[in-house]
Amino acid sequence: MVADTKSPDTCCSKLKLFLVSLSFVFFAKAFQGSYMKSSITQIERRFDIPSSVIGVIDGSFEIGNLLVIAFVSYFGAKLHRPRLIAIGCLIMALGSFLTALPHFFQGRYKYETTISHSFESNSTENILPCMAGQTGAEDSAETKAACERESGSPMWIYVFLGNMLRGIGETPIMPLGVSYLDDFAREENAAFYLSCVQTIGILGPMFGFMLGSLCATLYVDVGAVDLETVSINHKDSRWVGAWWLGFLVTAAVMLLAGIPFWFLPRSLPKQGEGKTKDKAKDEQSAAQQECFIVEEKSDTDHEKPCLVHLSELAKDFLPSLKRLFSNSVFCLLLVVAVVQVNSFIGMITFKPKFMEQVYGQAPSRAIFMIGIMNLPAVALGMITGGFVMKKFKLSILGAAKVAICSSLCSFLTSLLQYFLQCGNAQVAGLTVSYQGLKNVSYYQENLLSQCNLGCSCSLKHWDPVCGPNGITYVSPCLAGCQTSTRVGKEMVFHNCTCVGAEWPLPTANTSVVLGQCPRPADCDHMFKYYMAVTVLGAFLIACGATPGYMVFLRSVPPELKALALGIHTLIIRSLGGIPSPIYFGALIDRTCLKWGTKRCGGRGACRLYDSDAFRMTFLGLIYGLYTLSYVLSGFMYVRLSRRQKKLALRDQAKAMEMEVNGLSRDDGDTVSKGTTCEGSKQGVDGTESST
Repeated sequence: MVADTKSPDTCCSKLKLFLVSLSFVFFAKAFQGSYMKSSITQIERRFDIPSSVIGVIDGSFEIGNLLVIAFVSYFGAKLHRPRLIAIGCLIMALGSFLTALPHFFQGRYKYETTISHSFESNSTENILPCMAGQTGAEDSAETKAACERESGSPMWIYVFLGNMLRGIGETPIMPLGVSYLDDFAREENAAFYLSCVQTIGILGPMFGFMLGSLCATLYVDVGAVDLETVSINHKDSRWVGAWWLGFLVTAAVMLLAGIPFWFLPRSLPKQGEGKTKDKAKDEQSAAQQECFIVEEKSDTDHEKPCLVHLSELAKDFLPSLKRLFSNSVFCLLLVVAVVQVNSFIGMITFKPKFMEQVYGQAPSRAIFMIGIMNLPAVALGMITGGFVMKKFKLSILGAAKVAICSSLCSFLTSLLQYFLQCGNAQVAGLTVSYQGLKNVSYYQENLLSQCNLGCSCSLKHWDPVCGPNGITYVSPCLAGCQTSTRVGKEMVFHNCTCVGAEWPLPTANTSVVLGQCPRPADCDHMFKYYMAVTVLGAFLIACGATPGYMVFLRSVPPELKALALGIHTLIIRSLGGIPSPIYFGALIDRTCLKWGTKRCGGRGACRLYDSDAFRMTFLGLIYGLYTLSYVLSGFMYVRLSRRQKKLALRDQAKAMEMEVNGLSRDDGDTVSKGTTCEGSKQGVDGTESST
């Protein structure tokens, strides 16, 4: 009796423990993934690779998912789901450690520059910039090979493999965790529990982006170099933050998140059902799990252990897959999700770079603003959507309406972003001429002018300086500077012929300072409006996340739920997550105005983009993909409403049939009773007559 009384409370507490543990794992994996997104710019600069290669690295996570998701989702449902989640957490932690590994094998970071700095404190005029750009003889092949070995240029492969390993480890968390929670929670509580998990999970990106912002302000070789010798700051496009440090932190968090799942049971009784039914279901589910993995039986148990081979499970795989894809609503939901994920992944991958290039924000500040403003709005939207589902007990059609309408409202607000623009940064020879006039055609030859022809300047390197006229020059040499004073970040270049001589209104000050010129003040105001619009849009689209997910879960039969989640993740990863960063990055690369130069020669990362072309390319891709998704959503809703009507008519027909059968049965019972009474009466009368 004591055991029976304790059992429901124990099971309830275990379900709550699973809910808390799953929420923390969602937080940890989102924390890890968002930090990877926030470090994209730093990794691009550290390894001197273009945005298209960064897209390949970012897509390696989805490739890892793609390798195992279908099998984990299907066969994982037959195994110990919590322990599979624990194994996944361990693999994700190892992936983060592998991602950070190249930092410890590479040499110290040497940023691109055209000047050699003297750090004698008493020096006054120690550099002749106009002559510092002279190029020497071409390096031999052996010298270049040695340089590449020293710089560790192919080390980004480790980042690719580490991210792929993270994708493999993340595979069991989503399908097995959600299906486990949905299997053993009450149906009316499932949506609320899921929204709680997603809401806690969305806090992960918030902390991930904040950690990314912090690491972006720390120099990559922090603790190993004297920062006084570094002449660039975190706003410079050559700056590389301590990207590796955050991966060590996220790996430790993921290790902690996986610990509780080693101690959770294979299955739990259904929440809210009777004790006997719960016990029977628990024993049946446990027997099903034990049949897959043979365990030692006690001496008192003489029954032969049951074995179910993988081949027997595989027989049902293809029929289940065929049955799943014959569901037209499921297929339309998949296509809509693929299109929307293409837009979302491309947007979130390159949004920090968009904010940097279009609004002149430092990468660390752009990442920080996303973390403290956009992501809390998403969390609030998700919990609001879950509350609406629970409060109004929405049907599948009602949930679909909420999901589509909220997404459409978010899209309409995002259209305002197109009009919130800043002009290009004024860079002499790239976006404006040396006279300050807007440059219509962008050619490298425009970097040369009458004011710097006497200097043998390199046209490949990016070492920007800012003049008093608000114009940025690609290097002190191209600004025509003759002398310099001070050292490090405080270095000032004087007698710059391109600053005063050719300017329509000559200025007395012909000195320039290190770094790119800041954007005008009205650009900061425009950025504030942009953030307000994105916060509102993030809240609106997040309101439909939980209802949309519940539409997906309720559109498939319960026995195919785990497989459907796995196939959904598989297709989303392969068609949404992998190609999106690649083609977004390739198209963004086409808007680059000035490429950097690697230490050993060759094209490095982009230093300056045409912000107008960047904005139109970036927003155009997002608008186009979301428009297509809304057209497909309309078809999905029509199909779903037709199916629900058919199901309602079928249920109504069954109810009427049962009612008719019940009336017929009642009439039959009445007739039977009447016949029996009549027979009894006749028998009595016969007896009396006989008497």
